Amino acid sequence: MEAIETGDVDLNCPHNCNNHNTHLFGTDKQIVRRGQAFNFYVNLQNREWDDSRDTISFTVETGLRPCESNGTKCNFSLGKCIDHSCWSACYKPHQKRCMNITLFPPTNACIGRHILNMHVTSCNRTYDRCLGDFYILFNPWCADDPVYMYNEAHRKEYVLNEQGMLYQGVHKHITSRPWHFGQFEDGILDICLKLLDMGANYHHDSDRESSWRNDPVHVSMVVNHMICGHSSNSIMKLPQNNDYLQGAKPLSWNGSVPILQQWYKGRCRPVRYGDSASLASVMCTVMRCLGIPSRVVTNFYSPQRAENPLVVNELFDRTGKTLRGKDSLWSYHCWNESWMARRDLNQCCGDWQSLDPTPLETGRGSICCGPTWVRSIKDGDLDLDYDGHHMFSRLNASCVGWLSHGSISKTKLHYDTWPCGQYISTKCIGSDLREDITSAYKYQLGSLKDKEAFYRAYRKIHSGYCSAPNSDIDRELASLRSPFLSDAGIAMRLKMANCPVYGQDVCLQWVLENLRKEPKNLNFNLCAQVMTCNGCPLDQFWKDNMNVILGPREVKTIPLHIPFDQYGSHLSDYNIMRVVAVSEPECGGEVLMVNRDIVINKPPVDIKLLGKPRVHAMCTAEISFCNPLQENLRNCVLNLEGCGLFKEPTTIDLGTLAANHQARTIVEFTPYREGCHRLLANFRCHKFGYCKGYANAVVESSAPQATPMGKCPVLGPHHGFHEYRVKNYC
Repeated sequence: MEAIETGDVDLNCPHNCNNHNTHLFGTDKQIVRRGQAFNFYVNLQNREWDDSRDTISFTVETGLRPCESNGTKCNFSLGKCIDHSCWSACYKPHQKRCMNITLFPPTNACIGRHILNMHVTSCNRTYDRCLGDFYILFNPWCADDPVYMYNEAHRKEYVLNEQGMLYQGVHKHITSRPWHFGQFEDGILDICLKLLDMGANYHHDSDRESSWRNDPVHVSMVVNHMICGHSSNSIMKLPQNNDYLQGAKPLSWNGSVPILQQWYKGRCRPVRYGDSASLASVMCTVMRCLGIPSRVVTNFYSPQRAENPLVVNELFDRTGKTLRGKDSLWSYHCWNESWMARRDLNQCCGDWQSLDPTPLETGRGSICCGPTWVRSIKDGDLDLDYDGHHMFSRLNASCVGWLSHGSISKTKLHYDTWPCGQYISTKCIGSDLREDITSAYKYQLGSLKDKEAFYRAYRKIHSGYCSAPNSDIDRELASLRSPFLSDAGIAMRLKMANCPVYGQDVCLQWVLENLRKEPKNLNFNLCAQVMTCNGCPLDQFWKDNMNVILGPREVKTIPLHIPFDQYGSHLSDYNIMRVVAVSEPECGGEVLMVNRDIVINKPPVDIKLLGKPRVHAMCTAEISFCNPLQENLRNCVLNLEGCGLFKEPTTIDLGTLAANHQARTIVEFTPYREGCHRLLANFRCHKFGYCKGYANAVVESSAPQATPMGKCPVLGPHHGFHEYRVKNYC
């Protein structure tokens, strides 16, 4: 009998990609998830398969130097059934002279690009055939994979959803902006694997090569390090001293895809510039692309670079101006959470792990924190995990206010501060609303469990208190913290009287209450100052002073008014200002202070879709923007983008927009991909920028068209055509 000859091989990509939830990458490549079988067809040219004479074995390889000892190379034979504990293969007849072969990648397989070779032995003749490459990803749908997520709605949100929301502002005024993760866009998977290649030296172990890629913990550490922590090949770079002249400002980014593409095309040099939100969002894209469920989290009132991990010192001068110090308190800070079962912590079920790609400055240099089990942060179990004490401090530090007397001395202020770690936020599942997840990181403030967790963490952070009673820790904390305003017999707060939009005056109510039976006569200095989101003080643009007389137990409300003409030209990109009232020292030496951080809302960009979008059918959107100022806006530009809707970002020059007038733009475009997409608009002019608006668009399939006999459509989910037309009305 003659040796069997193999013919065409059908890799069955569309079917496999749909079964493995990788169809959004496209169906022209074999992209599968580990722990789940996939199949392909081998045609036989000269006869039927004969088990007694014919055998097939396979070799799967990944990495630069594949090796069986470290799991980057595996040889296995075609059998009768699948063995779920290792690489295995089986077959069954499909049609005449055609075999349906099933391959099973185990749940400990390395992720990445693999080469599949088939070795055929028949009638004492052996020959090899390369079946090409295929991709293996983590599998949140497989119960045996450490990244398994049991809830389908959660998998759709944290693995398959390409649209996100980022939360920013201040803890008393949280704002949001859309972000396109784009993990399934063309070329992004290869870029993510290139990132793992570049980060391979993170382990400093040449023998391991790519073997660490089977462990989501190590993969997440490498990705975390490569986002911004690598010296020369990280994805993004942070600006020095808020200087953006040599790159793009962080708020100019609307999604991860342009950042990753620029890094890849730029020979893996860092993209300038990012902030904590863009770093966490790019990391979320990479993790979702590789199959690890992930989300972006925002913490408000977040310390960075604190000398004492649990105390943040803020300096003010006698006018109330915030001064630069060694410590830094960010208005908000973003990091990434990824879902996995930590085998190194003996976890049998998945849970959220925090990963912060923004480098944290410590006494021993900068580090990127994580992965840190979120529950261990909540419980203060800081010896369980990577960098747990840094994450705990970020969420539980206390702020201390100081009045600076130059370089000679400083006085501690009576100051009611918020504890760090406020309104920890992420996007809700299945909607664009905000979900508060503070309870996942912290027990209720002041509760018994909250105190127990704090004492436990304090002893880990300060080894000198390892055996100290709780009372010693309480005394130490009391000596470090700012005294309360009530200790000086007064209560103060600043309340917003309006919610100002750019162009409007800022109106506040300053509420003071004398808690004692004696009258008070106080002199205050007031000021307003621009702040960046990372706690850097900028221009002080408004100052005032005031004498306040309070009778016994009297409550007084004083209106404060800051005109737009005074603050408008000073605001930074993040539109944050700080209002401070600080007293002259009382007879007892007490200095009283109250402050409030305020966000000035940006004018909205309104988008209205006119009709239901369909693939390859012209769609119309109306985009409008109203000039909020009493002056003309020059150099008005509208940028439009939307994956699945626009092949490339579109720029529309609107010219000059008259005072208090509205610009209305009608845009016609042709969607090229089905599914849920987002049309994003960004308006800028000579006075301000980064006014964003968006509209969600569910693109339906077009009406079926007759296909000529013998011809098949070849357009995949990432192909098609696009055109747009613009009509402007001012």
